[in-house]
Amino acid sequence: MDASSLADRLARAGLDAPAAQAKAAMFARLAEHLAKHAGISPARAMAFFVPGRVEVLGKHTDYAGGSTLVMAVDRGFCLLVHPRSDNQVRLFNVAQNEQACCAIDPDLSPQMGHWMNYPRTVVRRLARNFPQARCGADIAFLSDLPRSSGMSSSSAMIVAIYLALAAVNRIEQLPAYQHNIASQEDLAGYLGTIENGQTFGTLAGDRGVGTFGGSEDHTAILCSQPGRLSQYRYCPVRLERRIALPDDLRFLIAFSGAHAEKTGGARELYNRASLLAQQAAQAWRQATGREDAHLAAALASAPDALQQLRRILADQPDLLQRFEHFYAESEQILPAAGDALEQGDLAEFGKQVDRSQDLTEQLLGNQVPQTVHLAHSARRLGALAASAFGAGFGGSVWALARQADADALLQAWEQDYRAAFPADAAHACFFATRPGPAAMRISD
Repeated sequence: MDASSLADRLARAGLDAPAAQAKAAMFARLAEHLAKHAGISPARAMAFFVPGRVEVLGKHTDYAGGSTLVMAVDRGFCLLVHPRSDNQVRLFNVAQNEQACCAIDPDLSPQMGHWMNYPRTVVRRLARNFPQARCGADIAFLSDLPRSSGMSSSSAMIVAIYLALAAVNRIEQLPAYQHNIASQEDLAGYLGTIENGQTFGTLAGDRGVGTFGGSEDHTAILCSQPGRLSQYRYCPVRLERRIALPDDLRFLIAFSGAHAEKTGGARELYNRASLLAQQAAQAWRQATGREDAHLAAALASAPDALQQLRRILADQPDLLQRFEHFYAESEQILPAAGDALEQGDLAEFGKQVDRSQDLTEQLLGNQVPQTVHLAHSARRLGALAASAFGAGFGGSVWALARQADADALLQAWEQDYRAAFPADAAHACFFATRPGPAAMRISD
């Protein structure tokens, strides 16, 4: 498929024209690299696009059974994939001109601190869950997602490697797959467990990558629709509603340049929020004798569950604070903001998002000065709404603007940030996007 045809196909799938042309150029670069370094004709390769995501609302709610409002962005991973005749998975990181290889082996060791740890985690889990899947692949990839930006580049890589190996091994035809996975939402839930190490149905868990997150990222990447925000609830994954974004609105994205790493001390901070939610649910189970798996189930268990939870957690301030954030974000702010957006009440939508940002700073405590500044400066400069998103401790902020104002606002926002944080701004990235399409296989 030539670049023009590829760009047309991507545009028909829901990417805007400039983004589609940019991806076509990335695929051309991948094809050249495979031909030069692996002797593979691009005509014999499969092509995939796997987007990043923006969490509009739903900060640290998914792993506690809560709701999130998400969308795919028009940036992500482009892959060319060619099956091998052995069990080796050879990856070509074209941007860094690096090559790495591993066998499809259930005893594959992790490679902590290196980008290859994510592919190796996928390969090891698939080898354990699907013993028949032993066909390797040559995989060349490029990404235009800023690394460690909060746009789920790590989860996008996990989805990308899974899709590549699932295609060459026809995993969807295997009995174990068909027994456990009946929908894209199920697949998103399974890929979330590859990352966090949990078991999914009869598909036994593994060590994961060391983060205790949920499946929000994988759901947004696999299940989004162009032009729409998707509201999902988790544990298990289920769609609550889709909200069409008016054509005259754009999301502006600012990566702060402060990396939201999920390694070392940053990973411990991220995991602490998850552990506190787990401990609050455990306190509920001990006090009530119930078996509710998470905070959302506890809240739904009885008409007075909210009051009971507050009494049970009253003498444990860290757990009470974590619960109060979860309850406000998932059960109050998110549904009210979604209703406002559906009704075209952008003032109310902005008000609810402001509350989410304030509580994130006050209760969740996962913000850094750079993201706090970006959220508040976007509103001061005229954004209809603005919020930090993702795991936190660095990362990005989204702002909503009318199309007529988007370019000027994006420029002013970037200039303001460069004046306030010149060192971080050297690594920052500002761009506009509409809600984009989910991960897709483009061609054989």
